[in-house]
Amino acid sequence: MRFVTFQNNGLAEPGVISGENIVGLKQAGFPTLLAVIEGGSDARRRIAAWLERPPAGEIVPLATARLLAPLPRPPKIICVGLNYRDHAAESKMEIPKVPTIFSKYPTAVIGPGDEIVLPKHSTGPDYEAELAVIVGKGGRYISRDRWLDHVFGYTNFNDVSARDYQEATSQWMIGKTFDTFAPMGPAIVTADEIADPHALDIQMIINGEVLQNSNTSQIVFRIPELLEHLSSVFTLEPGDVISTGTPGGVGEARNPPRWLRPGDDVVVRISGLGELRNRVRAE
Repeated sequence: MRFVTFQNNGLAEPGVISGENIVGLKQAGFPTLLAVIEGGSDARRRIAAWLERPPAGEIVPLATARLLAPLPRPPKIICVGLNYRDHAAESKMEIPKVPTIFSKYPTAVIGPGDEIVLPKHSTGPDYEAELAVIVGKGGRYISRDRWLDHVFGYTNFNDVSARDYQEATSQWMIGKTFDTFAPMGPAIVTADEIADPHALDIQMIINGEVLQNSNTSQIVFRIPELLEHLSSVFTLEPGDVISTGTPGGVGEARNPPRWLRPGDDVVVRISGLGELRNRVRAE
């Protein structure tokens, strides 16, 4: 299934893409997509039955729907730095021996079609196409052998970064969590639809030009390892977003640097997950 959050009569509602339509889920008893994720296998069974005969009032044409971030307020946004070999090389940094972890606040989240706002105090706004994992079943001390039991699905993510703020300190978070710096979507594609998340083409396209072009096979710490490592420190919860890092080709590494500019059309494209498109404006 492909789950979205969309605006229906002025209110956010979870839904499932069905052909050229979205079938709303609020009347099926799910006020948010997080409630769907927390509901586990029972929720999926109820939704499958709902989709067989949805009420006409719950069917909205996809082409005219306004999609929001699939999870407008994730419990946690966990990001992995330097997790592609080529990105570590272009950053002139060693491949980490353990995962490099930072986070973003939920206030950074925006959805498809929303604007990335360039902070007036930053001179180095950059882009990072990433594959994000959505935690389904939470837990502590998750074994890497059981990783699929804990994955709800996947979505596109753009780890927008203010490099000047990021590099002013050894702690990266401050440059990563400006408002609008976590575009995600358009949908969460459930894990059963992606045969291997470590074999997906991933691209960043700005104004029609491909600036990042790689494959998730280049990830250093794969999803099983990340789930095991993270859950050895803190409890993973349903709806947590784990963004798995970016490949080479970021703006900072180019000569001259290619920073985000007002008016840019920014697209994250990952095979099987569709396109996440956002425009850029100055604050």
